[in-house]
Amino acid sequence: MMTIRKSADRGGGNHGWLNTKHTFSFADYYDEAQMGFRGLRVINEDRVKAGMGFGTHGHRDMEILSYVLEGELEHKDSIGTGSVIRPGDVQRMSAGTGVRHSEFNGSKQNEVHFLQIWLLPEVEGIDPGYEEKRFSDEEKRGQLRLIASRAGEQGSLKMNADAKVFASVLKAGETVTHELPNGRFAWVHVAKGEVKVNDHVLGAGDGASFTDESKLTLQGTTSGEVLVFDLA
Repeated sequence: MMTIRKSADRGGGNHGWLNTKHTFSFADYYDEAQMGFRGLRVINEDRVKAGMGFGTHGHRDMEILSYVLEGELEHKDSIGTGSVIRPGDVQRMSAGTGVRHSEFNGSKQNEVHFLQIWLLPEVEGIDPGYEEKRFSDEEKRGQLRLIASRAGEQGSLKMNADAKVFASVLKAGETVTHELPNGRFAWVHVAKGEVKVNDHVLGAGDGASFTDESKLTLQGTTSGEVLVFDLA
């Protein structure tokens, strides 16, 4: 069964320095029917104005991925990591027993547009950790590129969650498929453009859950960028 979550139905709002959309309940947005899907707890689409950002704040026992679509995002945390990530870069932070961090747009003129994704950890109370890797458009074009997984397979980020996260960049007419073993579930999030998923057209910001499905088929209708979450 495929259940579509349209972009326009998401929560969030425009706070001046931050324009944010929440696929699932987050912060001041609460919908008891939208508390996440399986181990996927948060997909926030954030646009942060130049010179602005999220001040230092804390998390614990969550796997947090940042996926930049446009601009540059400056990261600093309490475990000594400092980095600037750009389109193609993916960042994984394991909050574990507790970590404090900030995310800032250091540009003087350009906004940063990125996805913040939270997955529930498989094991709580681990030491906090950080990793980032780059996955170029060429690696993602016309295929599902594994970008994060429990075992760090195929050069992906290694995370403390029973999940696989794939990214794909599709031209119009390009098609990719993903097999779902028995007992696995999926969520698809369209980051850019438009993609047909199992014969349903989804636009930027749209998502969909998949239960009791054996295969996902994704086809670009225009140029599109999509994330696929394979979940326990």
